[in-house]
Amino acid sequence: MPILLFLIDTSASMNQRTDLGTSYLDIAKGAVELFLKLRARDPASRGDRYMLVTYDEAPYCIKAGWKENHATFMSELKNLQASGLTTLGQALRSSFDLLNLNRLISGIDNYGQGRNPFFLEPSILITITDGNKLTSTAGVQEELHLPLNSPLPGSELTKEPFRWDQRLFALVLRLPGLASTEPEQLGSVPTDESAITQMCEVTGGRSYCVRTQRMLNQCLESLVQKIQSGVVINFEKTGPDPLPVGEDGLMDSSRPGNSFAAQPWHSCHKLIYVRPNSKTGVPVGHWPIPESFWPDQNLPSLPPRTSHPVVRFSCVDCEPMVIDKLPFDKYELEPSPLTQYILERKSPHTCWQVFVTSSGKYNELGYPFGYLKASTTLTCVNLFVMPYNYPVLLPLLDDLFKVHKLKPNLKWRQAFDSYLKTLPPYYLLPLKKALRMMGAPNLISDNLDCGLSYSVISYLKKLSQQTKLESERILASVGKKPPQEIGIKVKNHSGGGVSLTHSKNFRKLLKEIIGESAPRLTELNTKEFAGFQLGLLNKDLKPQTYRNAYDIPRRGLLDQLTRMRSNLLKTHKFIVGQDEDSLHSVPVAQMGNYQEYLKTLASPLREIDPDQPKRLHTFGNPFKQDKKPAVHHLHAAFWNDD
Repeated sequence: MPILLFLIDTSASMNQRTDLGTSYLDIAKGAVELFLKLRARDPASRGDRYMLVTYDEAPYCIKAGWKENHATFMSELKNLQASGLTTLGQALRSSFDLLNLNRLISGIDNYGQGRNPFFLEPSILITITDGNKLTSTAGVQEELHLPLNSPLPGSELTKEPFRWDQRLFALVLRLPGLASTEPEQLGSVPTDESAITQMCEVTGGRSYCVRTQRMLNQCLESLVQKIQSGVVINFEKTGPDPLPVGEDGLMDSSRPGNSFAAQPWHSCHKLIYVRPNSKTGVPVGHWPIPESFWPDQNLPSLPPRTSHPVVRFSCVDCEPMVIDKLPFDKYELEPSPLTQYILERKSPHTCWQVFVTSSGKYNELGYPFGYLKASTTLTCVNLFVMPYNYPVLLPLLDDLFKVHKLKPNLKWRQAFDSYLKTLPPYYLLPLKKALRMMGAPNLISDNLDCGLSYSVISYLKKLSQQTKLESERILASVGKKPPQEIGIKVKNHSGGGVSLTHSKNFRKLLKEIIGESAPRLTELNTKEFAGFQLGLLNKDLKPQTYRNAYDIPRRGLLDQLTRMRSNLLKTHKFIVGQDEDSLHSVPVAQMGNYQEYLKTLASPLREIDPDQPKRLHTFGNPFKQDKKPAVHHLHAAFWNDD
């Protein structure tokens, strides 16, 4: 079930107009609606979950979260207004916190127990911004800063605010204010040069520099294709480069593929696709990717993990190993320089082993937990995840079934026990399940040890409970508006607003107007100037243009003067405050309210001839009438015959 979170820039700069006459905020709203239409073409979109976050202060920035439906999402999207600051860092942190709200409750991250690619919540975070300077209450910021003080408990368990199944994409609007005369260039959309670009690349996404409406549509179609179920992994080369295929001997630095300089395929930050099961619709897997530390009972706390695991691959060609009935996981790699290099070697029958540094107890590099291998048709590269240290386990299991016939001798058991000592404790449970599926259920004892101390286990349970309470608090705040700013209210002794007659500046102005011969200002009748009040800092107080001249905007002075003249001279029999134009002006919200208008109409007059025969119907001949005689006419004819 993909999660699509839209982070909309609601800073004041989004009110700038484009050559189309619309504001950047209007373009952002239209882009979200178009994206939803494009996504709806895919039948898989039925399980999508949509969220909406703005640049407002947390938690009021969440307009649609986990519990809001699609109708609420669309309503909040249409009502967005641009009036704040460009607090991109805080908005990104709030967005990731919203996505991570339930992860500790569900245990999807499985801290200290290995990383399971098949336990995931694929999330796409799409931010639409104008790419202007980052601003906050402290001033203009030159760098993008994500706050580390997250309200979510357990956020210290991961170094970054995002997770490996969450990717960030940015649509940076660069549409001009004037129409360009240069012809539009077609092709791929370049990345933007703002601070958001690096953040996108870190999460496995990218940014788009949008200069025209056509480019925006192209970006939206590309983003729809990016909605894939998968996790991001850092692939790093360890050891020397491989030899050219078909040659032996020492490496030749002059040949392509054997240079000692760093190549693009040496380090790739890409996605592995985690396909859902065709029957259940949920991904199924067996083996985790190992942790970068050895779990020990003496560890008082878990070391923080990186959001993306660093998987190192060795370029030594090996034979791919597999035995009957042993389960393994297969993940396809996203196209990258690494996949291109492996496919160009055209060796689908060899593989490169993969490792996680410090995952083993007796080996710094760790033992192999799988391998990279090109498909037989050379169309893609797959990551095969096997049991930890599988080159030792698979021959043992092969001998168990083929040689010992499930009745191992002492030597085999000693070799198997030696293997279990190199195995991280969190691999014991999946290995026990795999052996049960293969028909050897009693090789591992039931007294399984997860490898974590009691303090760590109790701390994780406590975090789950705290996260649940924090989740309920944040979800309850969704939809609420931030409290209004309370202005300074100036009151006199009578409790009303301060009259201008008591203002020092007003008395000085009046003294200049009427001269020194005027009566003392302190003796002026304050009731005469009761209509002049100092405007209070109250947003709910409507302007009173007929009582306070200072409430009249500068551009409306002439219109207001015309209305006042017509009301004073009684030249028109209109309602006070309305001229001939405003009499026929109706708000858009009231244009369809015809029932209220009918109530003001006078009741219709009675029919002239109530006994006139009624028409049969309203179609055809309008003069055709009902010719059937009335009942009382039949009775009269009956008595007349007698």
